[in-house]
Amino acid sequence: MKIEVIKKKKQTAFRLNEQLLVKLKKAAKKENRSLSNYVECILYESLERTPNIITRNSMKDAEGGIELEKLNLDSLEDFTKNLD
Repeated sequence: MKIEVIKKKKQTAFRLNEQLLVKLKKAAKKENRSLSNYVECILYESLERTPNIITRNSMKDAEGGIELEKLNLDSLEDFTKNLD
C-alpha cells in the first residue's frame, strides 16, 4: 500500500538582494537541492529556533539580574536533591 503525502504549496514572490540570491543558489546547489526547497528549510529551521514563552521569560530574568537559585552540581546525588 502506497501512502501519498499531499503538501499544499503556494507560489509566492520575494525581492532579494542579488548577492544574497547568488549565495542561496550556490548553497542549494552544494546540497543538491532546489532553491525553493533550500530556502523553505532555512525558514522552517529559523522558526523552530524561536524560544518558547518559558525560555523567553527565563532569558528576561537572567538579563534583568534577578537572583536565581543556585544548584549544587558537585555530585549527582546533590543535584537530584535540588530538583525536588
